[in-house]
Amino acid sequence: MALIVQKYGGSSVADAASIKRVAKRVAEAKRAGHDVVVVVSAMGDTTDELIDLANQVTPLPPQREMDILLTAGERISMSLLAMAIHNLGVDAKSFTGQQAGVITDEAYGKARIIDVSPSRIKDTVARGEVAIVAGFQGVNPSTNDVTTLGRGGSDTTAVALAAALKADVCEIYTDVDGVFTADPRIVPSARKLDRISYDEMLEMAASGAKVLVLRCVEYARRYDVPVHVRSSFSTRTGTLVTNEALVTNEEGEQMEQPIIAGVAHDRSEAKITVVGVPDVPGKAARIFEVVAGAGVNIDMIVQNVSAASTGLTDISFTLPAADGSKATAALTEHQPDIGFTALQYDDTIGKLSLVGAGMRSHPGVSAKLFAALSEAGINIEMISTSEIRISVVTSSDSLDDAVRAVHTAFELDSTEDEAVVYGGTGR
Repeated sequence: MALIVQKYGGSSVADAASIKRVAKRVAEAKRAGHDVVVVVSAMGDTTDELIDLANQVTPLPPQREMDILLTAGERISMSLLAMAIHNLGVDAKSFTGQQAGVITDEAYGKARIIDVSPSRIKDTVARGEVAIVAGFQGVNPSTNDVTTLGRGGSDTTAVALAAALKADVCEIYTDVDGVFTADPRIVPSARKLDRISYDEMLEMAASGAKVLVLRCVEYARRYDVPVHVRSSFSTRTGTLVTNEALVTNEEGEQMEQPIIAGVAHDRSEAKITVVGVPDVPGKAARIFEVVAGAGVNIDMIVQNVSAASTGLTDISFTLPAADGSKATAALTEHQPDIGFTALQYDDTIGKLSLVGAGMRSHPGVSAKLFAALSEAGINIEMISTSEIRISVVTSSDSLDDAVRAVHTAFELDSTEDEAVVYGGTGR
């Protein structure tokens, strides 16, 4: 017997038929002798529809009211799933994030979990019932207000509950069969990974891979929660995300880890170039103080060599495209004291990232990457590296071709059947 936390995304509970299919899977796990806790997202596109509805009512909805509104989506799916499980003869109870003991800070729309006190969930499981928990939400203890966790919040809810309950595994059910070497929507020949390390999954998630969100993986690594990514549309074994991506041969002997885990891509970023910055100490610091003050996270940074004749340089950085207007407005406001000449904004970029723990000890990875991009006619605008990742920025129009070229160059293509995307959202 094991304690299993299962999470089902929006595409897995998109309609009544899907909810019945999930209920059958949960009931089978319970009848197999396991204790089961389930975390659910809102049905299909419910969250987006609620956001659109709010924007029709007012162009600037109060964030507190938005959080109350958006938590309705998960409440609908959790109660319907509990009903469906009951219909199969298995006792189940549904709980909001607040009832489940998910405690957060008070940052509406992007709250962070600060504690989980799942006493009611433990009592439910002890009685032999299935506990169904609404993902994406919690409560701030100071205000007693409902909060939402932001994009991918249900994944984070599931891993946090698994950690608090000391679960044997956290199963993240989505609309693909696991973590692939690339997005199967772009690379149909992408290969499913049997295992991947927390570090590699963190880099993949941070670089745009949408199968797991960054905060979920961070939480799993911190509390050493094994995460099994699999499809709710099939019974295939998925991808296990653990402390070490162990690789064994047919005799069960450990083998050397593959050099490359996969190729991730991201179209959600934009690039700002601050032109004509005085090349003196403190100016770069001032630029990024202003950007940070606007609440904007920065990804890649490149500073050009200063022109000797002018003493000026250019500094480029990438950031979420959604924060582009905030960053440009803040920099423009502080242009007189920073002293730069102009700002250039480009939201037609894409980021490609090659990820693999094996590149620590294998020379030539960078050379092969850039050769593959060159042969495909892909122009590189920016480069950034970490110990197990190389990222490049190119034009958005070239990104799909770049991903396919790099994937093939590193021999990641599968010789088996094409990857199947059951739902279409990747979550």
